[in-house]
Amino acid sequence: MTNGNRDFLIIVGKLVIISAVAAALLSITYIPTQAQLKENIAKAREEKLFEVMPQATNFEPVYGDKIINEDGDKEILYYLAKDESGNVIGYAFFKRQPGAQDIIEVAGGVTSDFSRITGMSVLSHSETPGMGAKIVEPAFKDQFKELSLNELKLSSSGGKVDSITGATISSQAVVDALSSKVESIKQLEGGR
Repeated sequence: MTNGNRDFLIIVGKLVIISAVAAALLSITYIPTQAQLKENIAKAREEKLFEVMPQATNFEPVYGDKIINEDGDKEILYYLAKDESGNVIGYAFFKRQPGAQDIIEVAGGVTSDFSRITGMSVLSHSETPGMGAKIVEPAFKDQFKELSLNELKLSSSGGKVDSITGATISSQAVVDALSSKVESIKQLEGGR
């Protein structure tokens, strides 16, 4: 074996050892990080529920039949929003809806008689900064507080929601997310 071949094998051997150590360190940190990430997401989602249904003191999940992960967790369809006496005062939910750029994930709340939206908040989006991204701003979000379901349309369609200038698709996506999820919950709750 020549010196050149031997040097090459030494370099390759060192790279293999460094790569193996890096992979081992990454795998050691991955699992605890994922557990913390899952916990942080759950906490953020709970905060959004209280934001859209501030009158509630707790939320009881209503599960579907669909298994959503390898842990065997079932899909949460929506939440029963309850007061301190345990009475259902409304329903809170999360809904993913296509926007102008990508999926918009919205949290919403509706009264138990399905007459008013109690609030809306955006969990995630990839809308255009300065345009569609304005769906997270108070000027847009506050329009949904205590909004009658009959008025849950863009003002251009006869409703009370002013769309964001230059971002009608994003504005309509939020309205569609709320109205479709409320209709779904209404049907699941017996068509009240």
